Amino acid sequence: MDDAPKKDNSLRVYTHAAGGWDALKAVAKAVRTQMDAVPAGETLLRENQPDGFDCPGCAWPDPKHTSTFEFCENGAKAVTWEATKKRATPEVFARHTVSELLTWHDHNIEDLGRLTHPMIYDAASDTYVAIAWDDAFARIAQHLNALPDPNMAEFYTSGRASNEAAFLFQLFVRAYGTNNFPDCSNMCHEATSVGLAEVLGIGKASVSLEDFDHTAGIFAIGHNPGTNHPRMMTTLREVARRGAPIVAINPLKERSLERFKSPQSPLEMATGKATEIASDYLQVKVGGDIAALKGIMKAVLDLDDADMQAGGAGKLDRDFIKQHTTGIDDLIADLVTTEWDDIERASGLSRSEMERVAGIYVTLPSLIITYGMGITQHSHGTEAVQYINNLLMLRGNIGRPGAGICPLRGHSNVQGDRTVGIDEKAPKPLRDGIKKTYGFDAPEAHGHNAVEAMQAMLEGRSKVMISLGGNLAVAMSDTRKCAQAQRNLDLVVHVATKPNRSHLLLAKENILLPCLGRTDRDIQATGPQSVTVEDTMSMVHASQGRLPPPSDEVRSEPWIVAQMARATLGTRYDIPWADYSGDYDLIRDAIEAVLPAFADYNARIREPGGFRLPLPSAERIWKTKSGKAEFKVFKGLGEATFDADVLMMTSLRSHDQYNTTIYGLDDRYRGVFGRRDVIFMNAEEVAARGWKTGDTVDVHSVAMDDAVLRGFRVVAHDMAKGCAAAYYPEANVLMPLDGYDKQSGTPSYKSTPVRVVRAV
Repeated sequence: MDDAPKKDNSLRVYTHAAGGWDALKAVAKAVRTQMDAVPAGETLLRENQPDGFDCPGCAWPDPKHTSTFEFCENGAKAVTWEATKKRATPEVFARHTVSELLTWHDHNIEDLGRLTHPMIYDAASDTYVAIAWDDAFARIAQHLNALPDPNMAEFYTSGRASNEAAFLFQLFVRAYGTNNFPDCSNMCHEATSVGLAEVLGIGKASVSLEDFDHTAGIFAIGHNPGTNHPRMMTTLREVARRGAPIVAINPLKERSLERFKSPQSPLEMATGKATEIASDYLQVKVGGDIAALKGIMKAVLDLDDADMQAGGAGKLDRDFIKQHTTGIDDLIADLVTTEWDDIERASGLSRSEMERVAGIYVTLPSLIITYGMGITQHSHGTEAVQYINNLLMLRGNIGRPGAGICPLRGHSNVQGDRTVGIDEKAPKPLRDGIKKTYGFDAPEAHGHNAVEAMQAMLEGRSKVMISLGGNLAVAMSDTRKCAQAQRNLDLVVHVATKPNRSHLLLAKENILLPCLGRTDRDIQATGPQSVTVEDTMSMVHASQGRLPPPSDEVRSEPWIVAQMARATLGTRYDIPWADYSGDYDLIRDAIEAVLPAFADYNARIREPGGFRLPLPSAERIWKTKSGKAEFKVFKGLGEATFDADVLMMTSLRSHDQYNTTIYGLDDRYRGVFGRRDVIFMNAEEVAARGWKTGDTVDVHSVAMDDAVLRGFRVVAHDMAKGCAAAYYPEANVLMPLDGYDKQSGTPSYKSTPVRVVRAV
């Protein structure tokens, strides 16, 4: 008998390209573990098709001419995870107390399967037990109507919700009397919504998918497309293969930005040859993006000056700047007086690297800059977004073909939810539309965003929370405080497809309401229904599932919201809740009445591919205070600096997860298998400490003395010095609740100072 210890093979180097056969194997595994082969195949072939359903996994647009299959590896995981044959019935909950479930891994909690019945927590048995729908709505109405102030309730929305569900939710809540709309937008791209609205007049992408067909180059900043929006890889591959430069700016080397093997390319799959994606890769420090952008712009100004001195026309688009912008002089003055030594120190990049990128930029007739939450989730995320816009505007790369700014949204309808009214700021056009259509004055005062909602719950100022999807307490920073905040409440209601950890953080009363997912058939009083969603480039299209619901007791989100509103508000304002829940065309008529941008809504979503919402910045129409696109100046270089022993930690998704949903425990591109308790560090700095991959360490928060992740494993990785990375949401415990971008309210998940020490 061999008593030798088995080698730990959970941390190993992964050498393959992104995509390829391993992606197909992962899809096959997802199908095998969650669904039967035949319905899985039929379902996946309808994903992102004109007559099918919208993938719940990301917001990347659908091409006009779809191929046989329009799903990616992580999209297949999202679909099979939602359409699983596993069921979380009341009988399943009867076998597992909440106390027991709290000891489970998040993956195992959700892997119980689809919720099948409305349930309420029973303290005597410490389990969730079935409750009738009418009884659940009566309890919810009783709690809401007993509050002395509507502002003591919080109404959270996940970006999974459809336009129809989100519109009814905001109408219900505003008729109830509050603008407390903590939303997943607050945690991801609020810096985009705030930052771009200020400088361009609208907080959305200025490009369409077709612009990528014509662009001369792409700068990809602060995102990992192979994991977070893999269908984008097809577009990046096409741009790379026609020879256009793709400059990646990111702290970590990410495999999908290095090379990609398309599962839809027979040649690449047969020969093993992959497409090189990034033509240049700059590893900026975590939080060093503003400094890097300032350096690139400073170098552009030098090239412009040199060209002018040589008798040329210069490298700036002076006609665009003069006709369409304001604020250029202040920006130039700041760039000129900012020293290169300071820029290099703050960015982690050399002057020559930034000058090289500037040299590429000024040769390109058009450029698209794509960015993700590596830009927005910092204490100066709003300014970082605006500095990306500054760089583009220097050469007129806003509002013309093949050029523009492209924030990469995560949730498939997080942008649409905001468009139809999930907004704590209560925009005046929305309030005016509600007044005109329904005859009541919606509240004007700003409500709570996600951080403010948690603070109100923690302090006892809010007593009820209703969540339309999501896993809020786990998704937020400082998860210990957020768990306590939820436990402080009198009532928590979760509308969900599957159980998650937030459902186990018990308030005085707790209700679970099971809803349909994107893949499920939705039959209401007038027959089969479709819902609509808005992608990251403002295209609105229909989505219709075909699978039978998990049980006869599962209801759609629009129906649940309408019935909840009906029970709470009664006949107040004569809103036809019953009619809305039976015919979604009527909801879309209401959206059109309140928001004129949705003119001919029902007719246009019946066209293949849907329609695009008005996007003034794409037409060089600036809905800003000045009436022009605005250059903005930030007097600084970004995140704060710390002692040499402090690392700036960013949070990451693994390749086996979507937001807080953990599909599995592998992150193959980064060489992690079967575990998530890891901390990535620069390989040279690991060696300098006398450590190696696999060593056990403790990770301490600098901001909170008692916040620590114990027993984590070191992974030496190709990443910027002075930085670290750990998985979200496990790393959230190290992030203070009051650490956020003061302009947008976005938590600074991507810049948390930590100390890493050997475990004792």
